[in-house]
Amino acid sequence: MTVKIPYCLIAAGGTGGHMFPAQALAEELLARGWRVKLSTDERGARYATAFPEAVTREVVDSATTARGGAAAKLVVPFRIGSGVISAWRALKQDRPAVVVGFGGYPTIPAMSAALALNIPRMIHEQNGVMGRVNSTFAGRVNKVACGTWPTQLPPGIEGIHTGNPVRKAVLDRAGMPYVQPGDGALNVLVIGGSQGARVLSDVVPEAIIGLPEDLRARLHVSHQARAEDGERVSAAYREAGIKAEVQPFFEDVPRRLAECQLVVSRAGASSLADITVIGRPAILIPFAAATGDHQTANARAVAESGAAIVLPESVLDVESLRRDMRGILTDGPRASAMAAAALALGRPDAAQRLADLVTELTA
Repeated sequence: MTVKIPYCLIAAGGTGGHMFPAQALAEELLARGWRVKLSTDERGARYATAFPEAVTREVVDSATTARGGAAAKLVVPFRIGSGVISAWRALKQDRPAVVVGFGGYPTIPAMSAALALNIPRMIHEQNGVMGRVNSTFAGRVNKVACGTWPTQLPPGIEGIHTGNPVRKAVLDRAGMPYVQPGDGALNVLVIGGSQGARVLSDVVPEAIIGLPEDLRARLHVSHQARAEDGERVSAAYREAGIKAEVQPFFEDVPRRLAECQLVVSRAGASSLADITVIGRPAILIPFAAATGDHQTANARAVAESGAAIVLPESVLDVESLRRDMRGILTDGPRASAMAAAALALGRPDAAQRLADLVTELTA
């Protein structure tokens, strides 16, 4: 007798915040013997290079109203409509057991087609405030999984707290012992996410350059900066004699995170999942323009636990950041306590919890 292999279609938008947890679920489902396909747009496909080779890719036509001029916005409904028709045809031909959406406009075609074909479906919301696309489908799916808890949901919607799945490269370093600041080398990681990182390039180098000489001499900074900001950030560190690597994107963020004594970061859901699963002290600077101020919501529980200091952009300045960096890097016991608090919040089993929900939908 031929055993039918269960098939899951994962739909995710074109940012790391959507794609990283989608990748983690794909890895877990493959390990359980599932067949997995990823549905995204051209932008999302650029984030999918680290997905396992066994995951097939489907690039759909999609667009967002958040970018482009008036003419570009006018064609958005037509592009999405075209994507929905293509997705409907694909799902008719190769019907999945479950469709899981992670948010973003590229999720719309697959989730709309699954709704039309009455295929079991679920969404996963990474942030503390549900995004526009997930809010649209929240009342039309079988399950709503939440990465951040509590999550602000539409009225009448109940969520299930799974946590935000992290990639295998993060899981491999889960709970790695923290080396607290002392007399040796000090590693600082600066990560800004895919949006709004310029403020970190404007403030962080100056804050670090003004640290006491005994700290600066032992620092190694890994700073993720936009390509257009990279040279001036590199030059600032170089002229101050600070050892630094500056890149638009680090392929090995999990390794750098595990090795650091302090991370300065935006408060994106995936970044916080990585930070808490590995367990590192953080200074968080929520992206002020995030939809619904969701990064502030993301950071709330981390700050309340004592794992992080939150500096809203409204009060962020060089002196405040320098004060907080110095306070952590010169107080080993405090830094260790922050790392332990972060680790206590981590959900390394989030991908397993999410995969369990997927499996339940096939019962």
